[in-house]
Amino acid sequence: MNIFQVKEDFLLNGEKFRILSGAIHYFRIPKEYWEDSLYNLKAMGFNTVETYIPWNIHEPKEGYFDFTGNKDVGAFVRKAQEMGLWVILRPTPFICAEWEFGGLPAWLLTYPEIKVRTDTKLFLEKVDAYYKELFSIIGNLQVTKGGPVLMMQVENEYGSYGNEKSYLKAIANIMKKYGAEVPLFTSDGAWDAALEAGNLLEEGILPTGNFGSRSNKNLDAMERFFRRHGKKMPLMCMEFWDGWFNRWGEEIIKRDAQDLAEAVKELLQRASINLYMFHGGTNFGFYNGCSARGERDLPQVTSYDYDAVLTEWGEPTEKFYKIQAVIKELFPEIETFPPRDRKRKAYPEAKLSGKVSLTSCLDDLATGQESAYPMTMEEAGSGYGYMLYQTKVQDFGTEMKVKVIQAGDRAQFYLNGVYQGTQYREQIGEEIPMEFVEGENMLEILVENLGRVNYGYKLLSPTQKKGIRSGVMVDIHFESGWKQYALDLEDISKVDFSKEWKENTPAFYQYEWQVDEAQDTFLDMRGFGKGCVFVNGIHIGRYWNVGPAGYLYVPGVFLKQGKNQIVVFDSEGIFKETLAFHDKPVYFE
Repeated sequence: MNIFQVKEDFLLNGEKFRILSGAIHYFRIPKEYWEDSLYNLKAMGFNTVETYIPWNIHEPKEGYFDFTGNKDVGAFVRKAQEMGLWVILRPTPFICAEWEFGGLPAWLLTYPEIKVRTDTKLFLEKVDAYYKELFSIIGNLQVTKGGPVLMMQVENEYGSYGNEKSYLKAIANIMKKYGAEVPLFTSDGAWDAALEAGNLLEEGILPTGNFGSRSNKNLDAMERFFRRHGKKMPLMCMEFWDGWFNRWGEEIIKRDAQDLAEAVKELLQRASINLYMFHGGTNFGFYNGCSARGERDLPQVTSYDYDAVLTEWGEPTEKFYKIQAVIKELFPEIETFPPRDRKRKAYPEAKLSGKVSLTSCLDDLATGQESAYPMTMEEAGSGYGYMLYQTKVQDFGTEMKVKVIQAGDRAQFYLNGVYQGTQYREQIGEEIPMEFVEGENMLEILVENLGRVNYGYKLLSPTQKKGIRSGVMVDIHFESGWKQYALDLEDISKVDFSKEWKENTPAFYQYEWQVDEAQDTFLDMRGFGKGCVFVNGIHIGRYWNVGPAGYLYVPGVFLKQGKNQIVVFDSEGIFKETLAFHDKPVYFE
């Protein structure tokens, strides 16, 4: 049995222990590839892996828990132990991580009075129910039980959100209630206000810092913080940012490898480290997060490459070798070795084999729900993906103005099947003139959830409820009598390609091609509009012609020998007759 302690230093079995950790998110990497990523972490000379645990993938519906497949955090931890790595777990209710709603489940928003990340009865009851299930899986993986888990996090960068100590204590107490025995920690920005607001030092819980440069300056700030509280505790950067995430319509962010190596060396001469990220992976499905910049929301791309030590697809970068060299220099006793890499392949083009409009197969994909006024996505379904709203408007052949009151995040308008315009959150509420015909008119609005914010004050904002929140005005009145379809697209096998396709409307496009050997590849989505892609039924993420990424990564384990199928849902109705594959990613110029 190993013993891990937090004293003036980290102690493992009574000996000083330097934590050399890298972040690998099991939920962003196919389960079959976990071993390669963990192997490469060990090869670089590191001894520990860290991962967040996102609540929303493990309790997608209230009371329904899922820890299977790529969500099997227990299997990930056991694999790390098998490969000789220690583990740091961050099972906090909120994880940020550029992940949808910071890991909070969308169903929380069905409670009007919910106040996330606060010492309130309702929120803590939901956390308690989740932790009861979660700790039944991770509890026995702690070092105190013979497992590899050294530490667990209480809350994530709470000092950049609130300073309610009773809330932090409540979370720590729920963790202990369900069996947390290893040392607990908090992580915050390494400046006074954040450290003071987010710490639980009085409970003996270790504060750690998050930063990515100026190592000595940040470590000095942390030491001053400890002295102010009369403490001497080990210094650790829980998130040493080695790259950064990317947003739609912006340039790819890169960091020089030598600059990173020098900053890591500076840090390791005084402190322990967790590289964020070692391997970023992919925001599969609808799980990308969103940045909030003032009144603007800036959704993040499907790729979580992060310009990390390993690429999105797991290839070692120059950063790997530079950091490995630092480890050899500072810790010559640590064994390092060459990393693994996988082959990537450019397959022949896939050919279009079917197409069908969304409106032709609505009833195959979802149940139409009727209400006097529009329902939100959370009220009608899972809260992810799209919602199509329909209403019949009687008119006398006049022009009338239509406007949506409070909605998120992107609305496309159609009148009698004809496209009328698109609005984003910033424009929603502006009037759109439309020519109505005499008699009955069909008004349709397709609303997409582009991703809930994952950081900052907007976690408590009504804007996190997606779909139409108030109503739709035609002329100067609210229109009543709506039917809506919640389209999370969880099962696209129900799409019937024998039905009607209408030009320039949201539609599904089916492609087929033969695979002789299943290897990683990159799907070229340049030439399409906006939407998402399914490979053999697996949702590999979103694409958008605003860039910067022009590809979607397709892990080889998602393919099979023989005939394979891709389904593209393009909300703009833009398509190509063939789909191209590359052995490397492609970008918009």
